[in-house]
Amino acid sequence: MLNARTIEIVKSTVPLLESANTALTEHFYRRMFRDNPELKDVFNLSHQKTGRQPAALFTAVLAYAKNIDNPAVLAAAVERIAHKHTGFSIQPEQYAIVGHHLLETIKELAPDAATPEVIDAWAQAYGALADIFIGREAQIYQDNETRPGGWRGTRAFVVKEKHAESEQITSFLLAPADGGAVVDFKPGQYLNLHLDSDTLEHKEYRQYSLCQAPNGENYRIAVKREQGGVASGFLHDQVSVGDTLQVLPPAGDFFMEVTPNTPVVLISAGVGQTPMRAMLDQLLNRQHPAPIYWLHACDNGAQHAFRQDLQATRLAHTNLETHIWYRAPLASDRPAEDFDAAGLMDLGPLREAIDLPNAHYYFCGPLPFMTMVKDTLAGWDIAAERLHYEVFGPHQSL
Repeated sequence: MLNARTIEIVKSTVPLLESANTALTEHFYRRMFRDNPELKDVFNLSHQKTGRQPAALFTAVLAYAKNIDNPAVLAAAVERIAHKHTGFSIQPEQYAIVGHHLLETIKELAPDAATPEVIDAWAQAYGALADIFIGREAQIYQDNETRPGGWRGTRAFVVKEKHAESEQITSFLLAPADGGAVVDFKPGQYLNLHLDSDTLEHKEYRQYSLCQAPNGENYRIAVKREQGGVASGFLHDQVSVGDTLQVLPPAGDFFMEVTPNTPVVLISAGVGQTPMRAMLDQLLNRQHPAPIYWLHACDNGAQHAFRQDLQATRLAHTNLETHIWYRAPLASDRPAEDFDAAGLMDLGPLREAIDLPNAHYYFCGPLPFMTMVKDTLAGWDIAAERLHYEVFGPHQSL
C-alpha cells in the first residue's frame, strides 16, 4: 500500500513525463537492450522499429502516474497486459530488470528533477505495480497448467495442416506432439508461439488469434504475411506440414461471452476476422438461437480469406446474416455472390437490422477501421459495455 506522500510525489512528476513523451521510453528500451541483450529474445523488435512499443509503454507509464491514487481505473489495462506477458513467458525476476532501467532512465533524462525522494517514490510505485502483475500472471499460469489439457511454459505442437486462405493469409492446424488433449479457450483469445530457428536472428514470441471454436484436440490459427514481418515470413515460407512448433497456452482478455438470447454482431476488416471466426464457429456449434450478423471488409476476392467456407456456412444457417464489402473489387469478383457492396464499410444502411436493444458487438481490424466502427455505434447510443474490440500488437486507444 503506497502512502500519501509517495502518491503525491509520483503525481507531481506527470508534467515531467508529459514533456519527455516517448523520448522516455525510447531511451529506456535502448538502455535495457544494451545492458540486457537477452531480452531481445522476448520483446517484438519489429514494434520497436515502428515506435509502437515505446508509444504503448509511455501511455501505460503516464496512465499509472495519473491514476496511482485510483488503481481500479487501470484494472482492464492490467488484465490485458498480464495476458500478453504470459504469452512471452515473463518471469518475476524480469520485473527487477525493467524496474532498474526505468529508474536509471529517469535519472539520466531528468537529473535535476530526479532527487532521491523522487526516485524512492517511483521505486515504491513501480514495486507495487510489479507485484500486481506478478500476482495476476501467477494466477494465469496456474490456471493454464491445472485445467484439463493445460500446461505451463512451451509444449511441442505438430503442424497438421497448412492452407493458403487468401493471397496474404495462411492458416495452420496445430496438434500436440504428445497426443494429449489441449486446454479450452474463450473464442476471441489468441495462441502464443515461441519461434526458435537458426534462420532467425532472435527468438521470437508472437500471438495469433485462434480461428476455430475450442474442441479439446487441436488449435487453428491464421497468419497474415506482414511486409517485412520476421515471424509471419518465417511461418509462411519455412514452416511446413509435419514441422514442430513450440506453443504456450491460449490467453487474451478479448473474448465472447453471451447468453443464448443475445444477438451478436461480428464486424471485421482484413485479418481482423480471425478472432471472429472462432466466435462464429462456437455460436453455430451451439446452435445459437438469436440473430448472428457477420460484417466483413477487405480489398477484393483475392484478399478475402475463408470466402468459400463463409458461403457454405451462410447457406447452412438461417439465423446468420452476412454483408461483405470489397474496397476495390477485381474483374473476377462476383457482386451479390462474393460481395454485397463496393467501397469502404458503411454501417449506416444496416442500422435497422443490427441496432438491436440487447445486441453485443465484437470488432477487429486496422485502427482507423475500428475507430470508425466504435464512433458509429457510439453515435447510435449503444452502451460502451456492449462494444468489444481487439487491437493486434501493442495496445492503442480508440
